[in-house]
Amino acid sequence: MENMKFKTTINCGGCLKSVTPSLNKVEGINHWEVDLDNPDKVLSVDSSSASEKEVVEAVKKVGFEIERIDG
Repeated sequence: MENMKFKTTINCGGCLKSVTPSLNKVEGINHWEVDLDNPDKVLSVDSSSASEKEVVEAVKKVGFEIERIDG
């Protein structure tokens, strides 16, 4: 299993509601969450087979910015 982290512009409950259907459709994501208390609004993704590209496309598709970070 791979754990990926991304800096995003997902910054409120409404934003989470917007991005949820898109991320839930990505095959291979076991669990995801956004730390809204973190200034970088870090999206953590536990993936069994989803690629970084698939996660980025799912988030960008609904209008949010996203970039991979280490850690």
